[in-house]
Amino acid sequence: MTTGSSSTSSTSGSASTGRPAVADGGGISTFKGQDRALRANRLGTGGLLLSVLAATAPLMVVAGVMPTAFAVMGIVGEPLIFVILGVVLVLFSIGYAEMSRHVHNAGAFYAYVARGLGGTAGAGAAGVALVAYSALQVGIYGIFGFEVSGLFATYLELEVAWWIPALAAVLVVGALSWLKIDVNARVLGVLLVVEVALVVIFDIAAVADPAKEGLSLHAFNPDTLTGAGVGTALCFCIAAFTGFEQAPVYAEETSRPHILVPRVMFLAIGFVAVFFAVSSWALTVAAGPSGIVGAAQEQSAGLLFFLTESRLGGTFTDVLHVLFVTGMFAALLSFHNVVARYAFAMGREGLLPPVFGRTTGTSGAPGTGSLLQTAVSLIVLVAFAVTDDKPVGDPTAPVLHLFTWAGNVGALGVILLMAAASVSVIVFFVRRGAARAQAWRLATSAIAGVALLVIAGYTVKDFDILVGAGPDSALSWVLPAVIAAALVIGVIQGLVLRSRKPETHARIGLGNEAFQLDKAAESAS
Repeated sequence: MTTGSSSTSSTSGSASTGRPAVADGGGISTFKGQDRALRANRLGTGGLLLSVLAATAPLMVVAGVMPTAFAVMGIVGEPLIFVILGVVLVLFSIGYAEMSRHVHNAGAFYAYVARGLGGTAGAGAAGVALVAYSALQVGIYGIFGFEVSGLFATYLELEVAWWIPALAAVLVVGALSWLKIDVNARVLGVLLVVEVALVVIFDIAAVADPAKEGLSLHAFNPDTLTGAGVGTALCFCIAAFTGFEQAPVYAEETSRPHILVPRVMFLAIGFVAVFFAVSSWALTVAAGPSGIVGAAQEQSAGLLFFLTESRLGGTFTDVLHVLFVTGMFAALLSFHNVVARYAFAMGREGLLPPVFGRTTGTSGAPGTGSLLQTAVSLIVLVAFAVTDDKPVGDPTAPVLHLFTWAGNVGALGVILLMAAASVSVIVFFVRRGAARAQAWRLATSAIAGVALLVIAGYTVKDFDILVGAGPDSALSWVLPAVIAAALVIGVIQGLVLRSRKPETHARIGLGNEAFQLDKAAESAS
């Protein structure tokens, strides 16, 4: 495998760990016992694509994020926003995908930052990634519990506290994450395909039975994007894309990462951009461009179900409600797998205790990383359950705060990671002397990086709106400060390692390559 800093890495990464590396036959070096490397050849294009797309939770976005953006922002041109964001993220993916051909590491974002901007910056990015993806997953537990509780009340006339199904989901997700990743991919794939199919059926029904304004394309008119709410709408909508960037996290578990990872990234971002743009347009067609904002404000997260019932009947709508929940479960499992792999990569490289850098049993899953995320989820859910004194179904219940607070904290972290990765791509190839050969990719990374920083700025500026707090609420700075704290702690850890354990610092971002270097050094001696 080629690296972006071969001369530096070869020197600094050659110190012996005391445990020799061996080849596993799949081109990826591992420790004896297969306990320090993820299993190769477990995912093909289909499995990787389904694992990545599941994190985007298509039905949750269509039923939850889209109506909220219409209602809160009052922006009719939401479909156009998805197109614009799709273009920005394709530009981002061009450099990001090229980087994935050179760096294969389960700690994708922080590994890329480390290779481009150095180990200390990589340690900071690792802290942000671990907190951001963990927050995204834990937030979904909140809305999952709330919706399952609603299903019990509606269809079984049984009142169940939200935290009971949420805690049950933590245990099921934790158990599934210990299975082989290809088994997880099959579970995710079934859930994803069904929910996407139902949304497509709604899209077709909306086009076949539009509101009185007909098949209007007004939502794609640039004039719809005027007003103060556009920046905040960008923040809302970019969170819907979160998940496509996870493909490199699974690079070590594919047979041909330099081919499959870029392919899946472009397939994912292309699908997500088109799917969300078309589906949000279908909502405007079903309600009418002049009525979509009012309908969203009246129906809130029930907008999609309200529009389907009149076109496709109560049975279809009931099924859609159930699939809304299973789609969230798929996202929970997908994010859990990502957090576990980040913890594994960090444990393997000395950013977390070594116990996290080991795989488990015959499945080759990062078991201790999975246990860490399960424990974090349980602690947060218990804390919110203890403070929840609202009746079941109350829209002001703390469980809904959990979803909005954690979701927006996580989205901010991922946006900043993408911006940092864009900068890292540029520095990485410039240092390799490949600036001229990669000129157009570096240009797209620069454009994407600037756009992502602008969106991050809007996100911080409008955080009170995103989390539904007042303009003077402490939440508008306390919650973004969580990401800032993760960054600062990570950078401090990187500085300490550089001073006290330079060999460990030099390994940050190297992943399995560090062990390949150990093997080469051992053979040379």
